[in-house]
Amino acid sequence: MDTLSHALWGYGLFGYRRHAWLAILFGALPDLVSFGAYLVLRLLDGHYQPGPPSISTLPHWLFISYDIWHSFVICLPVIGMVALFRRDIAFAMLAWPFHIVLDFPFHSLRYFPTPIFWPFSDFVVDGIPWASPQVWLPNVAGLIILLSYRHRQKKWEGS
Repeated sequence: MDTLSHALWGYGLFGYRRHAWLAILFGALPDLVSFGAYLVLRLLDGHYQPGPPSISTLPHWLFISYDIWHSFVICLPVIGMVALFRRDIAFAMLAWPFHIVLDFPFHSLRYFPTPIFWPFSDFVVDGIPWASPQVWLPNVAGLIILLSYRHRQKKWEGS
């Protein structure tokens, strides 16, 4: 799934009442710390190319970062520890595992399958790529419905 969609799902589901920016951040975070960091490095060294980079050109650290940030084994204990002290922030952080839920059925084995149980298992799903119309169009429709609902909800609460 694209990073903007992840951020919007995070906001719509986990940031609509409090900590909106945290929910947006945690919705996008798994991609930001891997592909976002890679993009910044490519921009800084003048080697930016639009579009998805070829797997063979990517540095090893990016794969490790992707695995770490796309694993329930990592994110759930972190959120659990935060919940012991700040439940409100932990709720916004639930955008992180939701990011993983959206990714693992929508990444194919050819391009970054999502290792949901890393480092304990290499289990991945050969999903339908998120850029496919049968995934992308329902994603956009779902976001429009969710964000419209949240917008109307805010208007009702403000009245």
